[in-house]
Amino acid sequence: MKLEICNVSKTFREKTAVNVFSMELQAGECVGLIGPNGAGKSTLIKMIANVMNTDQGEVRLGGQSISHMKREIGYLPQYPNFFSWMSAEETLRFMGKLSGIGEAALVKEIPAILEKVGLERESRSKVSTFSGGMKQRLGIAQALLHKPAFVIMDEPVSALDPIGRREVLNLLQEIKKETTILLSTHILNDAQEICERFVIMKQGEKIADTTIAELLSQDTEQAVRLEITPKDLPWVEEVVRKLPYVLDVEAIGNRVKIKMEQIHQNKADLLQRALEHDVDLIRFEAEGKDALEDIFLKMVVGA
Repeated sequence: MKLEICNVSKTFREKTAVNVFSMELQAGECVGLIGPNGAGKSTLIKMIANVMNTDQGEVRLGGQSISHMKREIGYLPQYPNFFSWMSAEETLRFMGKLSGIGEAALVKEIPAILEKVGLERESRSKVSTFSGGMKQRLGIAQALLHKPAFVIMDEPVSALDPIGRREVLNLLQEIKKETTILLSTHILNDAQEICERFVIMKQGEKIADTTIAELLSQDTEQAVRLEITPKDLPWVEEVVRKLPYVLDVEAIGNRVKIKMEQIHQNKADLLQRALEHDVDLIRFEAEGKDALEDIFLKMVVGA
């Protein structure tokens, strides 16, 4: 089913969390909703899931208002809450009944979905004994239990340790083969791993709707890229900007991009000057393209 978000806005008191936002999601897509903390992602996600009403605009799924299509939506909030005294099986039975699934269907579907998320051996274990990754997998199970056409996940791995994150990302790779996913995150590497398309938010607005290839193709200029320690940042202003062959300098944190004339000749001179000033070089890369993270930072930070 096609998801249509049409000019939705949401304001809390005097703060506009989402401002006239529009996008479409085709059936079978896995799209990453990307943006820094505070960009409005969670608010938008809640409006899409019909957990929160819009101030203006409309969300449609399959051509109908989202309020009439809740049966087709699976929703994983950023922090799923379960009753700690329930087992995994009891949790899914409780959630399933709230979704209107009959007992006969639950008897069949609960073991299948627990197996899908890798919790079949923990079906009778109490949620209080689960790790963060296991709770997140249980959250994914409840989102998929009623076999929705469209699944929304709000920051599904941001609070997990590396092991839990890997478990969940591997699971998402399998789920995306079967359903449409909108994944909200501020961790670009996670989205890059499972999403084909990115919608980037900043201060409640959509600033890009793109793919990895399109993002990387934006950077066509040849330059030297440095990563240095914070103590060495004054060297950039005091020395680098004054070099006659330097055309421009872009700095984001301790990452520096230096555009220059005749890069083949001058990159060695730049490196020599860094060594003479005892600059602690974490990375020195000539003529490469910006990393995806660097491009994203420039877009959302406004550098």
